[in-house]
Amino acid sequence: MRFGIFVPQGWRHDLVGIEPAQHWETMRSLAQAADAGPWESIWVYDHFHTVPVPSEQATHEAWTLMAAFAATTTRVRLGQMCTCMSYRNPAYLAKVATTVDIVSGGRAEMGIGGGWYEHEWRAYGYGFPGIGERLARLDEGVQIMKQAWTTGTATLQGEHYQVDNARFSPLPLQKGGIPIWVAGGGEKVTLRIAAKYADYTNYGGSPDEFTRKSELLRQHTREVGTDFEHIVRSANYNVVIADTEKEVSERLDAIEARVTPYLGEEGATKFLAEYRSGKALGVGTPEQIAERLAGMRDLGMAYAITYFPEAAYDRSGIELFEREVVPALQ
Repeated sequence: MRFGIFVPQGWRHDLVGIEPAQHWETMRSLAQAADAGPWESIWVYDHFHTVPVPSEQATHEAWTLMAAFAATTTRVRLGQMCTCMSYRNPAYLAKVATTVDIVSGGRAEMGIGGGWYEHEWRAYGYGFPGIGERLARLDEGVQIMKQAWTTGTATLQGEHYQVDNARFSPLPLQKGGIPIWVAGGGEKVTLRIAAKYADYTNYGGSPDEFTRKSELLRQHTREVGTDFEHIVRSANYNVVIADTEKEVSERLDAIEARVTPYLGEEGATKFLAEYRSGKALGVGTPEQIAERLAGMRDLGMAYAITYFPEAAYDRSGIELFEREVVPALQ
């Protein structure tokens, strides 16, 4: 199994209490620690407003961070989970990603999706078209990027995007272009787009959901004539880990206490509900988490992208995961 790790950027209230002037140092330090560790990749989210509710707390922009991490790391691959197609013109985005690929020495990934956070869309003046239009934009945008990265030009007269002999020089350093991750589990459209274009997918990480989405993806690849086995299937996991279940509970209490001043007691309780539900595969002792992820590996989940809500404040959970979970699954 391969492993990636999210670098906190504020979106999930994971930089609260840290002065803005210290945010970059916090993120850079974590990225460089991952670069020196067993992680294959580092990740950020592509959002502008915090969740679960928009607030005054920081959310740093994804592709600016991609460029910064490209210049300050040497080995780890650089991903976004996931870039919203409609937030940037796809030809422009292809150019930005190529520059990141070159600055990083060929380490860029393109995580891409249709987008969903309505409040954010409307606040930034993007409107909020229906899901059909958002996914149609995703399809057209990926076509433009693939042309750009493989031929050096792109021409498309689509319903939503039009480019006419747009030039893309230089090409990305990676042969065949930057790997494309199509994120989302929409069964009729998103997975079909993934079947047509994706090198990687990212969808639900529970056994039942992952199995269902995988079978649908396989069906779509048959229909569009692509190779299901070529597509690496990944899932995201929120991780709170400790040596004992009691210590896990204490860590969850500490996270809840940290976000309560910003979300209120009811909001903080809801925020932690998923972690406390007993269904979160990444919450538990090293042995519990390794066993659950091994089960996912047996279902074909080859790449786990992990999120540690404590990362900006306490790295001991990350270090425990590195020592005991990663070796057990690699």
